[in-house]
Amino acid sequence: MDPVEWDKVVQVNPDGTFDATRLAIPHLKKSPAGVIINMSSVADRFGYRNRTPCCATKWGIIGFTKTLSIELGGHGIRVNAILPGAVGGPRIQRVFEGRAEASGKPLAEVEQDALAAQSIKRLVDPRDVAALAVFLASDSARPISGQMLPIDNDMQQASGTLRAGRGGRALTERLRDQLIEA
Repeated sequence: MDPVEWDKVVQVNPDGTFDATRLAIPHLKKSPAGVIINMSSVADRFGYRNRTPCCATKWGIIGFTKTLSIELGGHGIRVNAILPGAVGGPRIQRVFEGRAEASGKPLAEVEQDALAAQSIKRLVDPRDVAALAVFLASDSARPISGQMLPIDNDMQQASGTLRAGRGGRALTERLRDQLIEA
């Protein structure tokens, strides 16, 4: 792991989130409807090979979000985090192209593999992420604070404990059977 790359990610993810929030809090305390929406990632929930700095720092944003919701709730400030999955656009396209080049697989196969762990087989539309942020900032979301909201087309299967091929199918079937028996 390259310490320079680690520092770059730390400066953007937790440090950038902290700095923006620190500067906003005094103003939000004066507002009758203060809202902080942090951007994290599903990477923090599952972890990904060769993504240690990103995953570690996004976990930090979750802790930061939850703690701030407790500390600022008395001021009426709501704090939540959005956890996007694979969002469509140029960035994810570059990621897929890099994976295809590194693996020698066709681009279409790499894209299919990336969506295999999702129950809804498509990339997240960036407009949907924006719509979730607008909702969280609205009066309709007044009772929502301290929450981590995934918007990932149901990537729960991405976890190694649920992925078929690592005992995931057997685990899922045992859990299903236990629920049916209960």
